[in-house]
Amino acid sequence: MTDTVSVFKIFTADQWATLHHDGAFAGSADDLRDGYIHMSAEPELAGTIEKHFPSQSGLVIAEIAIDRFDSSLKWEAAREGKLFPHLYEPILLADIIRSRISDR
Repeated sequence: MTDTVSVFKIFTADQWATLHHDGAFAGSADDLRDGYIHMSAEPELAGTIEKHFPSQSGLVIAEIAIDRFDSSLKWEAAREGKLFPHLYEPILLADIIRSRISDR
């Protein structure tokens, strides 16, 4: 685990609309395939956007406090052996502290 206090989920506009409509987000197709919701710590956001959303604009970056989760948030090795937060439960709209549109 890290000393990070927040984690971030990058949403497409459609995913963001789903979260607002349903009040919960169970994950993208990639998340559902892998069995957890892929999240990032703040220093990894730019790399995650470049790797997984290279041609997309209008992405929403949502911040979530890690103290919202218990054992459902796990820090696991991913890209280049770095630890990334993986969430093993849906994100609720009420979990979001703040959000912003990606500036790229």
